[in-house]
Amino acid sequence: MTVAEQTRPGGRWTRTGVTPTDRAVTIGRYTVRFDRRATLVTAILLALVVVLVAVSLMVGEYQVGPGALWDVLTGTPQRRLDRFFVMDRRLPRALVAVGVGGGLAAAGAIFQRLYNNPLASPDIIGFTSGASFGAVFVLLVLGGSLTFGAIGAAVGALTTFAIIGVLTVLGGLRGTRLVLVGIALGALATSATSYVLSQAYLPSAAVANTWLIGSLSGRGWGHVAAVAIGIALVTPVIVLSNRAFHALDLGDTVAMTLGVRSGRARMALMLAATILVGLSVAAAGPISFIALAAPHLARGITRTPGAGILPAACVGALLLGVSDLVAEHAFPAPVPVGVITVSIGGVFLIWLLVREGLRHRV
Repeated sequence: MTVAEQTRPGGRWTRTGVTPTDRAVTIGRYTVRFDRRATLVTAILLALVVVLVAVSLMVGEYQVGPGALWDVLTGTPQRRLDRFFVMDRRLPRALVAVGVGGGLAAAGAIFQRLYNNPLASPDIIGFTSGASFGAVFVLLVLGGSLTFGAIGAAVGALTTFAIIGVLTVLGGLRGTRLVLVGIALGALATSATSYVLSQAYLPSAAVANTWLIGSLSGRGWGHVAAVAIGIALVTPVIVLSNRAFHALDLGDTVAMTLGVRSGRARMALMLAATILVGLSVAAAGPISFIALAAPHLARGITRTPGAGILPAACVGALLLGVSDLVAEHAFPAPVPVGVITVSIGGVFLIWLLVREGLRHRV
């Protein structure tokens, strides 16, 4: 049975069985259930992602027309500049935007379902802050390059995961208390980052500060490869944990009855989400609010409170891709994409808090 989620006026998430629009496809011994509307919306979102990438390849100070773009992508460019701007400058940046946006959104969807809290996202519960501190520590204290800074970001995210995992096992933390612990860890990591920045050599601190805003400028094929490898490693874990994911939606007691080891399943999914966060921060810096907003928007447009990870990832890819286009072309001079996502995300967070407050009053 497929598990779907519904939100009642109190703002908490409850679970039901098969939704009215569920359909099943049998392949051999396996039966796969899917929601027709969610599947259609996901297909449309994927098509929009492709369109967004194509637009990103054509617009800019050097214009590339649809015909010239097709020639470049098919390996028959008419002009060298067309190939340079498309393949060397714009395509890597567009792919990193799609990969990072999708990775952050997928991580946010996992955290929100595991924590059973609509405000749970890596940039709120400390994982992004931990990754940022890891990168800044490597860059400014150890004097490492941006490549080693990326490794530091991944280590910082995994360290945060380890601390929360230990606290979960020892203290039995769940739900809201676990979110509050994550917020406290994020505050400590942010404070430590600020201290390191205040003590660093000014030019180096300026470089690190720019990175901390979140930017896709100068991204190349090395960044694309890192994000792609990370997504390829994490995707099988998420797919194989799908049954456990649905069982956990019903609660730990029911999950154990169904033969799912809830603690192990939660840790596996949290580790997968943490890897996505670490790689995303390593590739583009701490992009804020994509992980928070995208799952909510995916649930809204699919009209499925339990919308899957793929719709959320598509929405996240679109959000970051559009934000990057705005950051690059809507101002007299390009600005870091993190400025755009923070501005949009701040408004979204206020709206979300107000909405939750009104629901609790009903």
